[in-house]
Amino acid sequence: MNVHRLPVLRDNYIFVLHCPLMGIAAVVDPAEAEPVLDCVSSLGAQLVAIFNTHHHWDHIGGNLRLWQAFPNLMIYGSKQDEGRIPGQSVFLADGDSIDFGERVALTISVPGHTDGHIAYYFPPVQPVQGGELFCGDTLFAGGCGRLFEGTPEEMVDSLDKLRRLPDETRVWCAHEYTLNNLRFAVTVDPHNSELYGRLRVVESARARSQPTIPSHLGVEKRTNPFLRWDSPDLSCQFGGHDPIRTFAKLRGMKDQF
Repeated sequence: MNVHRLPVLRDNYIFVLHCPLMGIAAVVDPAEAEPVLDCVSSLGAQLVAIFNTHHHWDHIGGNLRLWQAFPNLMIYGSKQDEGRIPGQSVFLADGDSIDFGERVALTISVPGHTDGHIAYYFPPVQPVQGGELFCGDTLFAGGCGRLFEGTPEEMVDSLDKLRRLPDETRVWCAHEYTLNNLRFAVTVDPHNSELYGRLRVVESARARSQPTIPSHLGVEKRTNPFLRWDSPDLSCQFGGHDPIRTFAKLRGMKDQF
């Protein structure tokens, strides 16, 4: 399975998944239809599925146009988003699996950003490879999503589910927020030398308009403060060793950053 990253709007990414062996494609969170149609056409593929992570407009805006172009495609989303995702035909729960070509995606329920947010995880085909995680607006490179509908407790539980995946997992998040996220991260985790090194690399990449997505989960575990709520440097300073308080304090600070 090949992943094609399409930048759209101000800072969104759409991901087109291509199975060359079967000549089919799927798309994750199509904010707009035309870039997807152009990509699928250039690949000579048949679009068979839309994988929506949640109901926000910048993740579903292309659904109906793509459905018009490919009337037989399946539109996946959380069962909690019924009525909020245009054209949704499959209603997923935590742990459900989806066949796509030679790969299988596992559904992970990750409420917090929204009540019905889900992530799609493709485990690796070979043990030495990394899996692919499409996490929408739950986990970002260097950060996490705002809490629009969920609670800090829900978000910590959701991020912990993702944190348990293998370090080699590639993280395909839906926005190019990495530079701002890392600039905030160094203000709360100033003794993390790997974090400073990562910030320098990202600053250089963004100065050349290069993307920072995908990230790798192992890097996130070591440098993303929203996966480090139980690290001594952060928990003692911001939460008194209470992970929920630590996370809530960090998320509130980031909201004002």
